[in-house]
Amino acid sequence: MGYVLVAGATGKIGFAAMALPDPGWTADEIVAHLRTIGTAENRAGMARFGINTATALGVGNSELRPLARKLKQNHERSLMLWETGVREARLLAAFTGEPKKITIEQCRCWAGDFDSWEIVDTVSDLFAGTPFWRELIGEFAADEREFVRRTAFAMLAWAAVHLKEEPDATFVSLLPLIEVHSDDPRNFVRKAVNWALRQIGKRSPALHAPALVLAQRLAASADKTARWIGKDAVKELSDAKTLERLSARKA
Repeated sequence: MGYVLVAGATGKIGFAAMALPDPGWTADEIVAHLRTIGTAENRAGMARFGINTATALGVGNSELRPLARKLKQNHERSLMLWETGVREARLLAAFTGEPKKITIEQCRCWAGDFDSWEIVDTVSDLFAGTPFWRELIGEFAADEREFVRRTAFAMLAWAAVHLKEEPDATFVSLLPLIEVHSDDPRNFVRKAVNWALRQIGKRSPALHAPALVLAQRLAASADKTARWIGKDAVKELSDAKTLERLSARKA
């Protein structure tokens, strides 16, 4: 049992008992809790990092992630959290959603709502765990909407990190997709394309070589965006610490 500061009927300030978060909480109870812990200071900080704060309550990820662990996964509740439109509720929807239960249509619907790089990158981690993640990557990469296209490459970056059982050949086959969209100059797309290339190159010794070759080719491109993506990826993939980690993994 915790306590929250409240104003009573007479206007007197006091503390009221508040239940601690648990897996049985409904979406409405979660949002009500979020409203009690959000701050204007946090909202201002988010705005400085380019996060869309139009629906934000001012609760940072350092509080949301532990809360998500207490709430645990719940697919139906995650859909209800998403429907609230509240930034923090949507992040919790991603943290507590169940990738094996969400449908491809629900993924498409959520992607259509994306309005911030933060939401994209958080939800992409959930999407990368679905059985149809490769289909979504291809579909979202072809979409002209900036945040939807970013989703494709954020998913690819997360997949390279988390899908340990996926064969390296899958990621080799997706390198051409990176090259195709390496000339998209929009900030949130180019950064995600770069992210995906770097993560693939760092995934394994076998993937490092083809990723580095692509990075070098892009670095020599006449296109300004592709050149930036390539040069930045070459820098990280050629870094001594990266090479040391890959060498240790190979050994």
